Amino acid sequence: MEFHIAVLPGDGIGQEIMPPCLAVLEAARQRVGGFTLKNEELPGGAAYYRENGVAMTDADYRRTGEADAILFGAMGLPDVRYADGTEIAPHLQMRVDYGLYAGVRPVRAFPNLPGPLSDPRAQQIDLVVLRESTEGLFFSRGKGTVEDDQIARETMVITRATSERLFDFAFHLARQRRERRGTSGTVTCVDKSNVFVAMAFFRKIFHERAKLFPDITANHHYVDATALDLVRRPWDFDVLVMENMFGDIVSDLAGGLVGSMGLAACGEIGDEHALFQPAHGSAPDIAGKGIANPTAMILSAAMMLEWLGHRHGVNACRDAAQLIEQSLERGYAERRIRPGEFGGDQSTRDIANEVIAGIRGG
Repeated sequence: MEFHIAVLPGDGIGQEIMPPCLAVLEAARQRVGGFTLKNEELPGGAAYYRENGVAMTDADYRRTGEADAILFGAMGLPDVRYADGTEIAPHLQMRVDYGLYAGVRPVRAFPNLPGPLSDPRAQQIDLVVLRESTEGLFFSRGKGTVEDDQIARETMVITRATSERLFDFAFHLARQRRERRGTSGTVTCVDKSNVFVAMAFFRKIFHERAKLFPDITANHHYVDATALDLVRRPWDFDVLVMENMFGDIVSDLAGGLVGSMGLAACGEIGDEHALFQPAHGSAPDIAGKGIANPTAMILSAAMMLEWLGHRHGVNACRDAAQLIEQSLERGYAERRIRPGEFGGDQSTRDIANEVIAGIRGG
């Protein structure tokens, strides 16, 4: 079975982590067999905007919607902005246009990596931040106003239809994780329902949907208390589901708990489309040095294979995804993967080569 993948390397380190990631994908595909990937690279991003006046051409943007999945590197540069001061980020529009309501951000501790928490239980961190990605406070993107240079206004929107889909996704995800990873089967709704009517509505819908999943434990937690407890006891959490802006912030906090955003994979998933990208951004401070950690990019690609396999009933895709994840895990456990950001001596390409060697020999 052939899958059409729209490949968008983008800006900064996106250009450096995408080619080795594609090599890892091909190694896993060859090892497993049973499917092929037709990768179509499409230009776009802040550098493209600076040269051409658009972030992507309309034709290339349409190609992303026609693909079976979108594999995304990073877009955005600090010195390139639209006239209103916002960043060049066509993937934010893709979330809306393609209905990518479920931002799935796994957070897992890898062996032999230093983290900010001294408690040995930090090695047990294995959670998912599930970020609603189409509405919430981000709904106001491009719609905010500034009145007489005195008052700025943005609007949060929470809808029942999107919230129900999001919560159902969360409960299904917790069930799958319990079956495959032995996690607790718990979903925690993260909100600020004691202050905002929209958040009280969000929590109300959460508990309504929870009744449809009696085998899954449903909890709720205020976002400020969640931030505190993610530092005090992150190993106690399983799936955390929340509004867009809260998810944007909490997922970075959670990534820091396991040592780096270089480990932070992400899938933006809808009912018909999906985009997969590392959550770390374009990192222009290290771009061009060949030292970026490609782990998050590779894990995002593995998530893409898992999603394609589940959506199309192709077990080979899921097997290939598992091979990639296992090779990364073994590489860190055996200290064969040593990223520079953790004081190691390996380049971006070196790390990918170790993953490929693990795939071929594992």
